[in-house]
Amino acid sequence: MSLRRPPQPRDPSYGGGGSTSSMAGGPPPPGPPEEKHYNIIPVQPSFPFPEVRAAEAALRSVGDLRKPPFVEWRDDMDLLDWLGFFFGFQRDNVRNQREHLILHLANAQMRILSPADYSALDSSVLYRFRRKLLKNYTYWCSYLGRKSNVWISARREHSAVDRRREILYTALYLLIWGEAANLRFVPECISYIFHHMAMELNRILEDYIDENTGRPVIPSTSGEDAFLNLVVTPFYNIIRTEVDKSRNGTAPYSNWRNYDDINEFFWRRRCFERLKWPIDVSSNFFVANSRVGKTGFVEQRSFWNLYRSFDRLWVMLILFFQAAVIVAWEGTNYPWEALRSRDVQVKVLTVFITWAGLRFLQSLIEVGTQYRRVSRDSVLLGVRIILKSIFAAGWTVAFSVLYERIWSQRNQDGRWSAEANRRLVAFLEAACVFIIPELLALALFILPWIRNFLEDTNFRIFYVLTWWFQTRVFVGRGLREGLVDNIKYSLFWVVVLASKFTFSYFFQIKPMVLPTKDILQLRGIHYYWHQFFTNSNRFAVGLLWLPVVLVYLMDLQIWYSIYSSLVGAMVGMFSHLGEIRDIQQLRLRFQFFASAVQFNLMPEEQFLNNRPNNRFHNAIERLKLRYGLGRPFKKIEKNQIETYRFALLWNEIIETFREEDIISDREVELLELPSNSWNISVIRWPCFLLCNELLLALDQAKELVDGPDKRLWRKICKHEYRRCAVTESYGCIKHLLNEIVKEGSEEQSIIINLFEEIDHAIRMEKFTQKYKMTALPQIHSKLKDLLELINKPKKDMSKVVQALQALFEAFRDFPREKRTIEQLRQDGLGSLRPNTSTVLLFENAVELPSVENASFYRQVRRLHSILASRDSMNNVPKNLEARRRMAFFSNSLFMNMPRAPQVEKMMALSVFTPYYDEEVTYSKEQLWKENEDGVSTLFYLQKIYEDEWKNFMERMHREGMGNEKEIWTTKLRDLRLWASYRGQTLSRTVRGMMYYYKALKMLAFLDSASEMDISGESQELASLGSTSLDGAMDGLGTSRSPSSHSFSGVNNRVNQGHEYETAMMKYVYVVSCQKYGAQKAQKGILADEILHLMKNNEALRVAYVDEVNTGRGEVKYYSVLVRYDTQLEEEVEIYRIRLPGPFKLGEGKPENQNHAIIFTRGDAIQTIDMNQDNYFEEALKIRNLLEEFRSNYGIRKPTILGVREHIFTGSVSSLAWFMSAQETSFVTLGQRVLANPLKVRMHYGHPDVFDRFWFLTRGGISKASKIINISEDIFAGFNCTLRGGNVTHHEYIQVGKGRDVGFNQISKFEAKVASGNGEQVLSRDIYRLGHRLDFFRMLSFFYTTVGYYFNTMMVVLTVYSFLWGRLYLALSGIEAAMMQDSNNNKALGTILNQQFLLQIGLFTALPMIAENYIELGFLHSIWSFFMMQIQLSSIFYTFSMGTRTHFFGRTILHGGAEYKGTGRGFVVEHKSFTENYRLYARSHFVKAIELGVILIVYALYSTVARNTFVYIAMTISSWFLVVSWIMAPFVFNPSGFDWLKTVYDWDDFLNWLWYRRGLSTTAEQSWETWWYEGHDHLRTTGLWGKLLEIILNLRFFFFQYAIVYQLGIAGGSTSFFVYLLSWIYMVVATGIYVIIAYARDKYAAKQHIYYRLVQLLVIVLLILLIVVLLQFTSLAVLDIFTSLMAFIPTGWALISIALVLRPYLKSITVWETVVALARLYDIIFGVIVMAPVALLSWLPGFQSMQTRILFNEAFSRGLQISRILTGRKSDH
Repeated sequence: MSLRRPPQPRDPSYGGGGSTSSMAGGPPPPGPPEEKHYNIIPVQPSFPFPEVRAAEAALRSVGDLRKPPFVEWRDDMDLLDWLGFFFGFQRDNVRNQREHLILHLANAQMRILSPADYSALDSSVLYRFRRKLLKNYTYWCSYLGRKSNVWISARREHSAVDRRREILYTALYLLIWGEAANLRFVPECISYIFHHMAMELNRILEDYIDENTGRPVIPSTSGEDAFLNLVVTPFYNIIRTEVDKSRNGTAPYSNWRNYDDINEFFWRRRCFERLKWPIDVSSNFFVANSRVGKTGFVEQRSFWNLYRSFDRLWVMLILFFQAAVIVAWEGTNYPWEALRSRDVQVKVLTVFITWAGLRFLQSLIEVGTQYRRVSRDSVLLGVRIILKSIFAAGWTVAFSVLYERIWSQRNQDGRWSAEANRRLVAFLEAACVFIIPELLALALFILPWIRNFLEDTNFRIFYVLTWWFQTRVFVGRGLREGLVDNIKYSLFWVVVLASKFTFSYFFQIKPMVLPTKDILQLRGIHYYWHQFFTNSNRFAVGLLWLPVVLVYLMDLQIWYSIYSSLVGAMVGMFSHLGEIRDIQQLRLRFQFFASAVQFNLMPEEQFLNNRPNNRFHNAIERLKLRYGLGRPFKKIEKNQIETYRFALLWNEIIETFREEDIISDREVELLELPSNSWNISVIRWPCFLLCNELLLALDQAKELVDGPDKRLWRKICKHEYRRCAVTESYGCIKHLLNEIVKEGSEEQSIIINLFEEIDHAIRMEKFTQKYKMTALPQIHSKLKDLLELINKPKKDMSKVVQALQALFEAFRDFPREKRTIEQLRQDGLGSLRPNTSTVLLFENAVELPSVENASFYRQVRRLHSILASRDSMNNVPKNLEARRRMAFFSNSLFMNMPRAPQVEKMMALSVFTPYYDEEVTYSKEQLWKENEDGVSTLFYLQKIYEDEWKNFMERMHREGMGNEKEIWTTKLRDLRLWASYRGQTLSRTVRGMMYYYKALKMLAFLDSASEMDISGESQELASLGSTSLDGAMDGLGTSRSPSSHSFSGVNNRVNQGHEYETAMMKYVYVVSCQKYGAQKAQKGILADEILHLMKNNEALRVAYVDEVNTGRGEVKYYSVLVRYDTQLEEEVEIYRIRLPGPFKLGEGKPENQNHAIIFTRGDAIQTIDMNQDNYFEEALKIRNLLEEFRSNYGIRKPTILGVREHIFTGSVSSLAWFMSAQETSFVTLGQRVLANPLKVRMHYGHPDVFDRFWFLTRGGISKASKIINISEDIFAGFNCTLRGGNVTHHEYIQVGKGRDVGFNQISKFEAKVASGNGEQVLSRDIYRLGHRLDFFRMLSFFYTTVGYYFNTMMVVLTVYSFLWGRLYLALSGIEAAMMQDSNNNKALGTILNQQFLLQIGLFTALPMIAENYIELGFLHSIWSFFMMQIQLSSIFYTFSMGTRTHFFGRTILHGGAEYKGTGRGFVVEHKSFTENYRLYARSHFVKAIELGVILIVYALYSTVARNTFVYIAMTISSWFLVVSWIMAPFVFNPSGFDWLKTVYDWDDFLNWLWYRRGLSTTAEQSWETWWYEGHDHLRTTGLWGKLLEIILNLRFFFFQYAIVYQLGIAGGSTSFFVYLLSWIYMVVATGIYVIIAYARDKYAAKQHIYYRLVQLLVIVLLILLIVVLLQFTSLAVLDIFTSLMAFIPTGWALISIALVLRPYLKSITVWETVVALARLYDIIFGVIVMAPVALLSWLPGFQSMQTRILFNEAFSRGLQISRILTGRKSDH
């Protein structure tokens, strides 16, 4: 069935209203003109849905309400008009919300099972909707102790007046929300506005009299656009002012208020006193320079935020570490042996001192970060913060004193006397008091419903009791889960923690004790340098323990990865994922699959005869279906309605595959389920199921030559497909022979008699007795020959006649008893012509149907396939994507999912996509433009999607393309779409999302159509659906597409357009094209392409912001919604709602979503990114998914339905594969575990489906504050959880997702996400979740959000700490002293192994292997992992780790997070060395060089390194990191090792370095511009950030201090003066550089000879100096090169510190020297990085190997061919 027909022409008098044309010049004139353009559906009394008419009638129940003053009231106006006039709402806002409300009420009415009266709106519909919409407002009133202004009785059965009030309150809230603009991000502000406007509404309804005027009261916002001007604009202006103060997000967060600060102002009762109503704009809240202060939280840049937000985690880790060290120090084999000692027991009690100290630390951090919150209105907050610090300090002192008293008594008595024990008891009593809050928290954790009750209750007594422990806030209350969920995630973390602590004790801590004792006992160490603190090795011990401590603190991430992978695999298996992995398994279960389609996709009301919904019954039926137990349903067989339904659905899926060109025309015939056009008595299964079955049946017949019929038939019937193949073949042969022989001829009567005789034998069960089974192969062979002749494009009738004669002769020999000619004539099986006749049998009797009879030849081809196929057809379809989709779809129908309701009763859905200016459809120029390697985008796509290109060309030829050149002319649009559907374009996304609309139309037809309708549509498919396929295969080419047929034959039997109306009621797709208005004004190509999308997709709506210049220097902004009118054949404007100003105050994407969300409809909204796709077969399950909102998951219903993603870019390159594998494991196994059992899944991706009305009243589907909410998506999940929502995850449905495919694209994406996580660390959402979640959910939350990035950074810090520690030990001389004892090797090996596993990507490898094991099988998962290693995935993941570390740490310290546009195109072009250097110099190259220098110096001076094997074992992981960080951008760069490109890249790099900075130069042009821009974050960072940056840079001075004492010129002296004298070298080197630079600037241009003279003089003096030093001092030649490693790091440290002090140094002369030296250092770094690249480019073979690694084999071959062709062209 095809659903591509545009809607039937409809009466334009249907009208919800609208302007008459698209208005780009200004707002519509005032007044209500005749409205012609509607949005979703026409709304008028004649509309076919009675529910719509009922909703409209309810809105028109104005009755005796007082009419608005100064307005001419008309009878056709309704309650929304009434509210609009009274409260000053915009006309289009009223129109928009009218349709919004009518559609929702009508859809809700449809879902009522048995409404009492369709003509009247059910009161329960209004009641439930009003309760849901105003729930947050009611909760807010209760929180603030205010009485709600919604004056309606609590009873569900209301009077007509109450029902009218329900509508008025609901409509008032929607009108406020619809015009609130940026205030939609501050939901409690909207509640505040609604609270007062509802009171004004009550006064109108209660006929209050204004005391001042003596007239009936009117609202304070009455008048044209009054609500916008008097209410929205003041709040908007203060938000905009605060944003301006932020200096584009670079100002400290404490200096300006973001959206959250504005919103949280309304969490305090003082908002009523400050703002009043009407709003007092003179309040200091609205004063720009007023110090209103931060309200609920102050964001501060500091790593202490991680401790502050997750203090319970760090307390646990620190206390266990302390206790473990104390116990391990005793040296026993097992900890319980040490704990038998009273001394050890008492020492362990020091954890309480540490615990109290950590609480004191927490209180100090609280004071340091939140002091800005304290004001006159929050004195109690300041009191609590101070008291907490005092109490924490008091506990620390008290525990210290009590502990000291214990040991003083113990030492005094020499034993554990009674007095010592009494003091010990006193300590324990104090400890019991200290942990009372923790015990209380434990009790409430065990009884979560009590905790929820206490937090949700707004009684002041509970607030007083909890005041000490936490700040009272509106969100974050009642977050505890149910007892069952508690048990599940608690068990998970108990096992994880037990494993971690056991491993840490025995393999990390205990092995370090003995080496530590040995080092502390070392005496008489010969230090190689000047040692300031002698006879103390504690610093060396600290350096030895530092990497151990760092790994100890982060290796919980490893254990989480291990156990989450195991649990995720188990949950996936219990969810029945991966049971059908390939086509072979689908063939085995196809019969049950057909029943599964009926069970899951057909409404229960139809299929089970209105049986009530019974979960137990459904579970039993699903179990039978899944495992084939019994007969879950009647056998699907001929002429049953279920068969036709399944055939329509299955064939539409196959037809969609063909339209997408992932299968060929031939594969369509093999996969489709044909209609019963030849009166076959069995279901005609797809050909690919029947392959080889007939041949096997023939073999069985030959084996049972003399067996009875029953035995043979029973053996055949054991295989359903074999039975069907035999029965269908026999019926088709009979029909075929009758069809091709002339009617009424003698030959036809012979054929009829022949088959009647065979039928009689079958009926009498004497077939095997009467006929020879050994003759069947000969008949089979003759039949094949006949069919092949009939199938040929050119029919040779003589050969057909001969084949028929041969077949007839075979039939003659078929009976066991030989009959004479006369007997045959008597039986009607012989010709009655005389023997002397020269006319042969069949000679003049054969008449083949016309070639226009496509259905006949299609059946012939099918019959030939059944007869001739010998293979298993396991490779049908050939395309891997088609196979994957078929396998996933079939498997998903055996998974647990809700039953589907009828389309009319389903929840309505909107899909929402924000769009900026990305590609819509690739242009001709983009497709054929070649890069420098001669590779065009089209060529690239042809090689990557080779089979799909062949299918596309086959389709184009079928649709009338004569030669291939026409692909660039008449078929250009098809070509552009084909390419665009394989990229990450808006066209692809729109096509995918419109599959929902197509699926709903089809399902609506199946819901309402009768058996005759469906069977009729199936017959129509047989005659129309494949006309073009047959034409193509017969060599006749036709322009008709397989999708060209429509409902034309069905529309006479069902309501015309019913399925269209139903689908439009349930689905709309809104794309928020932010710049569409400007693009139209400029007549841009993107605007044309967007218009083309609207023209071809009737359910698509486009929203944009229109900027209208009023001519007075003022610009007005409007949110506009448009659609394409198929009758007018033009774009029409539907709504135009004015905004208070520029809409983009925060982050662009959420603001783009926010302005357009008012145009969405339905109960649910699915957020879709611009790089996503969808599939028709998955869209069929959307009804099932939406039913999840009705189910409880734990103690709550879902508010976000997580949806599985399929990463469709994995086949593009090896990089894309790595990214795809990483993302796939994250969005499948990772999200699965987070949802169940951990209960901390947030909103990570865009396929998620939101409970729309829940979110629109709670701040929307994302947050938009500048910079802090740069990762806007995840904050929707944070907000959902904090406000009591529930996020689930469902894997029976999937949505396509594209990811970045180029190395630089991926790195930018990783940088953006890492920066976003750095900002999250500072946010109030993280802090509140860290404190409000219970302990185990807090652990889950930490290790799956910011903790992942923090622990990644800890891996890198472990490498740093290990190498710097070993360097210190080697250069100081301590390592040489330690060589006598190497007991630390065990612990050292453990640390290095853990660090290396993490470094190469263990975080992602384990989940990948586990997920592939579930869905693809064990061997496939291992092979995939092995191939990834072969393609250097470890280098990629190591490099990604560095990216995450750099940007996560930099963002927390200094800020600088920004949205990085990665571009979503195909990456086949070579990236220059300059671009790679700009992107990675500071994040990777410099760090790698630093580590490389450490490793080289350590190799030179370490006594351990003299043993090569030991050195390699100790440093191999570090060297791997260094190589990865330097080489990865070039390994994964197309043509990265091409010699010519390397030479050109170096020249370009030098030009970039010396390009002078100007006003308009960019970082891409000039090194200097890049250098300044790259360090801008140091200008905006705070004082602590600058200090920490300086402290970190001091480490580079260590090189000089340590190495100068190793030089021969030092003469073995350890005097400090050696180090001071070494600075002479630095001064001389700097002076020489300054002299040369000065000479270059003064003489290089005009007096070049002087410049050369200065250079010569400097060189001569240097040579003389070196000769003198070599002759008269102990300086060695090697010292000259070694000293470079000492002094170059010092220079880098000075430059780095100068950058921090840039504001103070820039005004003095020395700054120019700093810039010049910085350029010199980048030249040095560039040489170091370029050296290995140049070497590998020079060596033969590396380039071809790299291409093989980067791209799949087909593209590798194609690329080489392209280069050859390009070379030949250049020769000519």
